[in-house]
Order: sequence, then C-alpha cells, then structure tokens
Amino acid sequence: MWARVGAATAGAVITIAAAPVILGAVGFTSAGIAGGSIAASMMSSAAIANGGGVAAGSLVAILQSAGAAGISVAAKLGLGAAGAFIGALF
Repeated sequence: MWARVGAATAGAVITIAAAPVILGAVGFTSAGIAGGSIAASMMSSAAIANGGGVAAGSLVAILQSAGAAGISVAAKLGLGAAGAFIGALF
C-alpha cells in the first residue's frame, strides 16, 4: 500500500513540475507563442478553423494563458490529481 502512496505522490509532483517545462518546450512561453513552434501550428490551425481568430476558452487560448501567466492553483490541483492517479496505477 505504501508503495502506491509513494508512486501517487511522485506522479503528482512530477506532473506539476513538468507542466511549465512542457508548455515552454512546445512554444507556449511567457513572451507569447514562439514562432515556428508546435504552439504556432496549433494557433494557426485554430484560427483557420474559427474564421481568422482563436476562440476564447479554446485549448490554444487556455494553453497560451498558462504559458504567459503561469498555471493557476486550480489547474495545478487538477494536474496533481491526474498525475497521482496515473502514478498509483504503477
């Protein structure tokens, strides 16, 4: 049982710590979306699909906000819960 608790804790910590790094790596940075990145491709596709703009509340808009302003406490709790669940599976 304690092994599962440890794995769940590790999963939560790793997920929360990795999220900002992954956002930056795909191009969602504090300075905006990096040109030529995966984020730029996502933004382009979303804008084309939406008639020229990115819809508020879309995945691209949420990730852009998280990359620019950081991840909110509520989002960290959700990420931690998901990471803990996945960690507990192993």
